[in-house]
Amino acid sequence: MSRRAAAAGSQSSLREANRVLVVETVKRYGGLTQVELATATGLSQATVSTIVRELLAAGVVDTASTTRSGRRAQMVTLARRVGLAVGVHIGHRHLRVVLGDFTHEVIAEQTLPLPAEHRVDTSLDRVALLVVDLLERVGATLDDVVGLGVGVPVPVDSSTGLLSVRGLMPGWDDVHVGQVLSKRLGLPVYVDNDANLGAIAESTLGASRQHSDSVYVRVSHGVGAGIVIGGHLHRGAGGAAGTIGHVPVQFPGDPCRCGNAGCLDTVVGAPALFERLRTSHGTLALRDVVQRTRDGDERCAQVVAEAGVAIGRVVAGLGATVDPQVVVVGGELADTGEVLLGPLRAAARRTVVLNRFVPLEVVPAALGSRAEVVGALALALRSTDVPLRVDVDLDTDVDSGTDDDVGPATAGLA
Repeated sequence: MSRRAAAAGSQSSLREANRVLVVETVKRYGGLTQVELATATGLSQATVSTIVRELLAAGVVDTASTTRSGRRAQMVTLARRVGLAVGVHIGHRHLRVVLGDFTHEVIAEQTLPLPAEHRVDTSLDRVALLVVDLLERVGATLDDVVGLGVGVPVPVDSSTGLLSVRGLMPGWDDVHVGQVLSKRLGLPVYVDNDANLGAIAESTLGASRQHSDSVYVRVSHGVGAGIVIGGHLHRGAGGAAGTIGHVPVQFPGDPCRCGNAGCLDTVVGAPALFERLRTSHGTLALRDVVQRTRDGDERCAQVVAEAGVAIGRVVAGLGATVDPQVVVVGGELADTGEVLLGPLRAAARRTVVLNRFVPLEVVPAALGSRAEVVGALALALRSTDVPLRVDVDLDTDVDSGTDDDVGPATAGLA
């Protein structure tokens, strides 16, 4: 091979690698300006501009005018024609399904209540029916869908796809949720714990977007956490990282679904809150507790605040271990606002050893109740390869390929 041909081949490979880098970065964040793309990829602005023009001509990306810090800029997103994705959140008492595109924009959604200890076969049937219904609603078909992400309120072992802790969802332990849904819909399916997906969503699009190290705490019928370190989700060896709802906090304590006793879930989980309110309020649902707290019910507010203190003490232990820049709190109970967050924040800061340079910050989730399902949508999109069909002249100017050109994304965009 001649030296000229080798150089051309090397240049072509570099160009292709840079295109893939740009596409993967846009896919991760849903959309970035060209300046932000240059920062996140380490490529020069000239190279990014050239690649964006190529991808735009090939129909892989779309661009639109926007403003950043008062200046006009070009926002780059993957084209909707590249494909759609589905996000699913199967909670203890609800099912939410969203249809979205590569910008992470939700274009259709549906939420259904679920009975207590809902059956796995019935629930997955409902998921499949809702997916088809949402596609029909927007005039699309299963062929337009690149993948489906599913969040469940229990740890998931990524090596097997099975729930990694028995007893937390009766009847679900030996069911491979991803395989079942994949067979029913003919789509790639990716399954993870819902707190992990909330962490993905908030660190990509929400309250912790500007931080590389963060913790997402989901407070709902149970409590769980998703941990992001260096911009990457930390699942642990068996997918059980962040299962703070099963940290023992009372000795002796009430039996927990996990088989232990005195776990945090037995103190602040929805059944424990309902029991404390039964005498004064009768039978309640979690949404009732939230609404009455927001309406100023003093007894509900007291119970929620005490739950915040208990959660804050456990979050302090997690904070001392992980040392995050921010703790983001989401889930249904977080809709009570500062009634929960204030005591949680105070207890966490009072218990943890405070860093004088980076004090522990506790903030509400920016995506609210959508965090988990948007994280499921993001999981499906991240797990999908975007086909690149770009034919360009080998004489197109590109950077020479120094280390700076292929550097990692900055922490500010992690």
